[in-house]
Amino acid sequence: MPRYRLLIEYDGAPFSGWQRQINGLSVQGALEAAFLGFCGEAVAVKGAGRTDAGVHASGQVAHVDLSRAWRPDTVRDAVNAHLRPQPIAVLDAAPAPDDFDARFSATRRHYVYRLVDRRPPLALDLGRAWRIPRPLDVGAMDAAAKRLLGRHDFTTFRSAECQANSPLRTLDRLDVTREDGGVVVRTNARSFLHNQVRSMVGSLVEVGIGRWSADDLASALARADRAACGPVAPPDGLTLAQVDYPG
Repeated sequence: MPRYRLLIEYDGAPFSGWQRQINGLSVQGALEAAFLGFCGEAVAVKGAGRTDAGVHASGQVAHVDLSRAWRPDTVRDAVNAHLRPQPIAVLDAAPAPDDFDARFSATRRHYVYRLVDRRPPLALDLGRAWRIPRPLDVGAMDAAAKRLLGRHDFTTFRSAECQANSPLRTLDRLDVTREDGGVVVRTNARSFLHNQVRSMVGSLVEVGIGRWSADDLASALARADRAACGPVAPPDGLTLAQVDYPG
């Protein structure tokens, strides 16, 4: 069966997350319905990252197996036609080898979280950023973020509902910068725990408003206790930006 690799973007606001749900609209479910409309096949669209409800993607990757070979641009355009009016777009479709797996072949996942630290409410960035109504100390946030780099037990920043076998993860990047009228947090790792990025961002905001120090953040990590986590950042500002693969 021909396998296709898909590059996908979506607005996560209307969805209960990536993963197919019995009750509730999901990105995976919408894509599978679009494939059914396109080629009449009930297929499984398997993604690289199971983004939570409300989380966006500009670089989600998925794979799907079809019973016959189609031109890649036909797959892209036909699926997009059947996705309307859902805020999902297949940016690219390409043939993939049989052993390519969007989730298990991935070597790194990149997430971006955007904050806007201002008193007035959001208009253009509504649903795309977390508004913090006071100035954030970006330098302190970035310095504290570096305390989380490397391989650690990230239980503190892990949802109680996380199904991962181990809380150990290796965080390769966690940068906080000021740009485009707001504050941007960029992070990447081979894989993340459920709610890990939003949990880290929420705790970094505690540093940014002066409630925590870098030592407090490091102590929270060392406690390996979910109760030590700061507030979990809302999903609005989080985007799965890119997924890396060998070669």
